[in-house]
Amino acid sequence: MADNFYRVSAQETMEQEHTGPTGLTDAQAQERLTKFGLNKLTEKKRKSTFVVFLEQFKDLLVAILIVAAIISMLSGQTESAFVIFAVLLLNAVLGTVQYVKAEKSLASLKAMSSPTAKVLRHNNRIEIPAEQIVPGDILLLESGDLVAADGRMLENFSLKVNESSLTGESVEVEKTIDVLPDKKAALGDQKNMVFSGSLVTYGRASVIVTGTGMHTELGRIAALMDQTQQHRTPLQKSLDEFSKKLSTAIIAICIIVFLLSVLRTGMSILSSLMFAVALAVAAIPEALGSIVTIVQAIGTQKMAKQHAIIKDLKAVETLGSVSVICSDKTGTLTQNRMTVQKIYADHTVLDGKDLDLANHPQHLLLKTAILASDATVDEKTGAEIGDPTEIALVNLGGHFGVEETTYRSQHPRLRELAFDSERKLMSTLHQIDGKPT
Repeated sequence: MADNFYRVSAQETMEQEHTGPTGLTDAQAQERLTKFGLNKLTEKKRKSTFVVFLEQFKDLLVAILIVAAIISMLSGQTESAFVIFAVLLLNAVLGTVQYVKAEKSLASLKAMSSPTAKVLRHNNRIEIPAEQIVPGDILLLESGDLVAADGRMLENFSLKVNESSLTGESVEVEKTIDVLPDKKAALGDQKNMVFSGSLVTYGRASVIVTGTGMHTELGRIAALMDQTQQHRTPLQKSLDEFSKKLSTAIIAICIIVFLLSVLRTGMSILSSLMFAVALAVAAIPEALGSIVTIVQAIGTQKMAKQHAIIKDLKAVETLGSVSVICSDKTGTLTQNRMTVQKIYADHTVLDGKDLDLANHPQHLLLKTAILASDATVDEKTGAEIGDPTEIALVNLGGHFGVEETTYRSQHPRLRELAFDSERKLMSTLHQIDGKPT
């Protein structure tokens, strides 16, 4: 994690990390890789499918049913025992299948790490696997890069970074190399730092790596998630309470019936015991567990149709009891994507889909919007790189058959004035009809 590096200069940071503007040598990098380990997040050991299956039998009600099944089998009531075991097995299979499906879905969402990164090693610009980045490396960033480690800004060329994965704030952060005097600056206010898992949307920069792997802000979040304790749901607590009361009542009634059978009717001890056991088995609601599991499974499937992943069947009931959800917005409830809804051109407000390229002012507006942006959209894969606002403008052009690559090749950019908070605009100079425009 960033150890208050935002409060010291880039030069002091290099001194603390024992590096320089030309980067580490290969020998230094290898030594630090051995010392600090790979630049990746560690996870708690996952439960095996067999362990997950066994955990489905932990509930008190399930334990009572198992005892009832064993007693039924010993007393010769094999059919009852078979039915109880079949119900318990069905419950366990349903719970295990849902857990495994959720694990696979969650694994597909883990795309927060960059596969490769560009660094400066011994004054040579090279591309390496992101896992091999070490503290002291000079990380080179440009638009579209996923930041692979935490670091202090060294050189800045209008860098903007989307840190919504860490802070939930969708607005890009303009970075600086200036020292920040604040002793307790929040993560989102550390504008001379970049953090692993964030996305570069504009500009370029060189960064002194200060933290890798679990020693990043993303790693701190991962560690906190591993420390999260599981709590029993209201339904589980209710069923546990019900099972305790039921087992107490059944045992009390069986003792009374056994004593009455022996003392009042003259039945033998063995016959009285078998009669009491039969009564106990009959009093246990064998189908309760399966009913609860089936209802939860139905709820899980309904949630899945709404693209909500439920890892544990029992969480469905808890979710149904929720009245207020405190949630991050960007990337959770929204996709951090923009579309052009309205256009103001030639003193007229138009719908985003009603643009007329035959109209010169409207065509010129679209052309200018595409040329004065750095966002790119891959025609084949649809991959989007850049600021969400600029991506929306480029997509608008694509909707009307205007590709940004064609426009930009026809009118190459000569100069630019980057967007800043004072002017609140970006200006570019292009070669149009043989003239700088």
